[in-house]
Amino acid sequence: MSAEKISRFFNQYVTAFKHYDLSQVSACYHLPCTLHTPDKVILLTELQQCKQVFGDIFSQLQQAKTSDIIVKKASYSRVTSEVLLVSIEWDFIDSQGAVFADFCATYHLIQIKDELKIISVVSHDLSSAIVLAHKFSLTA
Repeated sequence: MSAEKISRFFNQYVTAFKHYDLSQVSACYHLPCTLHTPDKVILLTELQQCKQVFGDIFSQLQQAKTSDIIVKKASYSRVTSEVLLVSIEWDFIDSQGAVFADFCATYHLIQIKDELKIISVVSHDLSSAIVLAHKFSLTA
């Protein structure tokens, strides 16, 4: 699996977030999967539930008047031939150009046939960020 393929996947993911596209964001996830934030763990088992959770996230981003989403650092390591670990440091920018949220997310991705899907994501404070074996960049 190449860095180009991983970059393409996350570029699509970021673009879907920037456009508040529930269908595209949901398509990035393999169900069931887990979302871990500092205050809760969510088990997503069906598409409608996934769209509801991300709809809530999108509402928060719209209320914060998000103007941009920036990836500061991105890296990955291969776990098996089908599973990847990805670490991304995110900045969410408001309409005034200020960072209103910054955090790191660690993703487990699985390759099914020729598609990548997220099976787990853990969001945490930047102080817990990790840098994995291979760096990659995003253009979205």
